[in-house]
Amino acid sequence: MDLTQRLAGKVAVITGGASGIGLATGRRLRAEGATIVVGDIDPASGEAAAEELDGLFVAVDVSDQDAVDHLFDTAAATFGSVDIAFNNAGISPPEDDLIETTELPAWQRVQDINLKSVYLSCRAALRHMVPAGKGSIINTASFVAVMGSATSQISYTASKGGVLAMSRELGVQYARQGIRVNALCPGPVNTPLLQELFAKDPERAARRLVHIPLGRFAEPEELAAAVAFLASDDSSFITGSTFLVDGGISSAYVTPL
Repeated sequence: MDLTQRLAGKVAVITGGASGIGLATGRRLRAEGATIVVGDIDPASGEAAAEELDGLFVAVDVSDQDAVDHLFDTAAATFGSVDIAFNNAGISPPEDDLIETTELPAWQRVQDINLKSVYLSCRAALRHMVPAGKGSIINTASFVAVMGSATSQISYTASKGGVLAMSRELGVQYARQGIRVNALCPGPVNTPLLQELFAKDPERAARRLVHIPLGRFAEPEELAAAVAFLASDDSSFITGSTFLVDGGISSAYVTPL
């Protein structure tokens, strides 16, 4: 498709930018004119992504404050600004399951990567956006932030609820400083993370799929399109939102046969 250059001149920092939703979003934002800074823990795929996107790779452990500060400071120092922050890095390990079987180390690791990282990334981005008086922050939450699931990953669910609440509050807090903050809430997305999870348990996968009115999982590119919208001035009156891209899951009581 022919894309507009609505993000021309913008600098976008993407955590978890080397794969899945992050990489798809990097491709979309680049196609719309943005300069991409890929933050990821994996140097090999991170370098490859940055090369493909004609951008910059910065290695980052998103649970480490100094590393996160370095990511955003490097983006600003290299390209002159941080206009878009897509705080997207997250994990969903098998050790995170039902509450009675999820031990504290697994709980804490998911909180660190999924929630603490968004706090650190928002702080780092805001240090550059506030003086500039502009910016768009998109934090990856999940549809499980607004719904309960009996096939639980308890720490993941709690972490995404935290991301949603924090994004809402920041959206309100910084609205009059020219900075918008929104929570992207994807339904299940066809990424390596999900494929690995469901390959181990086809029954669990089928049980989830039946609840999606559209009858399929999302493709990463569909989430990337939503991020591009939230990053752009086309969404200039949208902040503090629970931006659901969930195939209708959160609206459904009974789905079509």
